[in-house]
Amino acid sequence: MADEKNIVLAERDDQQGTIQIAPQVLEIILGIAAKQVKGVYEMRGNLASSINTILGRQDHGRGVELSVNGDQVAADVYVYLDYGVSVPKVALAMQQTLKEQLFYMTDLHLAEVNVHVEGIIPEKEEKVDPSAFFADAINQDQASKESADQPTGE
Repeated sequence: MADEKNIVLAERDDQQGTIQIAPQVLEIILGIAAKQVKGVYEMRGNLASSINTILGRQDHGRGVELSVNGDQVAADVYVYLDYGVSVPKVALAMQQTLKEQLFYMTDLHLAEVNVHVEGIIPEKEEKVDPSAFFADAINQDQASKESADQPTGE
């Protein structure tokens, strides 16, 4: 988790006061942006975020850790990727996307984005319902019996 110290956004001449942003907000911004990168299955979570997910609360900042050193902001992102994607391409896309999104929303520059691939998630196969093996044949048999039982218009 990020430091508890708020980050003051860049001083400008046209400002009428200071603008501070909590590091947790930056983690949420980066977490949402990281999930939107094609090839990312999900972010790494911890016990607290897993419990929040079970309770129906989303923890968008999970899997992102910020470190602030003076005016330098660095992010460590922990992700699970889809099977079959190019890990370097997804990691580069993630670095670019996170830097752009944070700059767009806060005017902050990320000094570095370290992508940690925690695992690869294979595609889930649909479970086969054994009762549906012969469903089409049973439905056709029932339909033919119903049509045979109906009286003809003679």
